[in-house]
Amino acid sequence: MLRALLLASLLALPACGQEAEETPPMTGNDETQPAGAQAAAPGADTPSGEGREIDAQIIGDTGEAIGTVELLEGPNGVIMTLELEDESLSPGWHGLHIHAVGDCSDTGEFKRSGGHLGKIEGGHGLLNPQGPEKGDLPNIHVDEAGRADAQIFSNLFVFADLRDEDGAALIMHESMDDHISQPIGGAGARVACAVLSGPNAR
Repeated sequence: MLRALLLASLLALPACGQEAEETPPMTGNDETQPAGAQAAAPGADTPSGEGREIDAQIIGDTGEAIGTVELLEGPNGVIMTLELEDESLSPGWHGLHIHAVGDCSDTGEFKRSGGHLGKIEGGHGLLNPQGPEKGDLPNIHVDEAGRADAQIFSNLFVFADLRDEDGAALIMHESMDDHISQPIGGAGARVACAVLSGPNAR
């Protein structure tokens, strides 16, 4: 009788071992998701690039296209890539701001783009303890040929700020922004404009 019980136990062992190999131990989130599944990244339900990229032409004070700007939105801010053609602007530093209205139709003045995005009274400037405003950006440098290539990061705004009913515009100024003087850092006249969003976007 004892010999029969031992034989039955030995026959059952391979089956138990096989079941252990086929059913891996459950760890971490295995109880809530299939083995091998990975947690979805934020925004993964949106196709890559959809709604997270803005491309626009930059026009100069004569109404001619002088370059392009591309904005890419990520989880922690926006990267802006700017390319200006030869003889686009005068050499030197130029202030750069995002304005609250997407309108560049008054060529040469660009006043229809309104004030800075997220305007704060007395709060303009990246160095201002009362600011900065959402639309404040670093200066860009134009070389002796009148050309510029720049990549700028900002975490002061998101695309939702640009995509209201009025849209938004990128404005370039004739001089450098000192990031502290009011209301535009002494940057001077508006010399170039790009409609980023809104009814006049193109």
